[in-house]
Amino acid sequence: MIAVTQRRLAITGALVATGVFIAANAHLITVAVRSQPDCTLSERANAAKPAC
Repeated sequence: MIAVTQRRLAITGALVATGVFIAANAHLITVAVRSQPDCTLSERANAAKPAC
């Protein structure tokens, strides 16, 4: 394998891995926010629900 091809393959692999990492974290954040929408501070700044 020539150096240019090897470099392109390494860069492409790094970009794909970074994209998968970002997508997975975005999915986890989305699921966390949607799973317990009531676990936020109220308008009066009371504590969140004990079950959170």
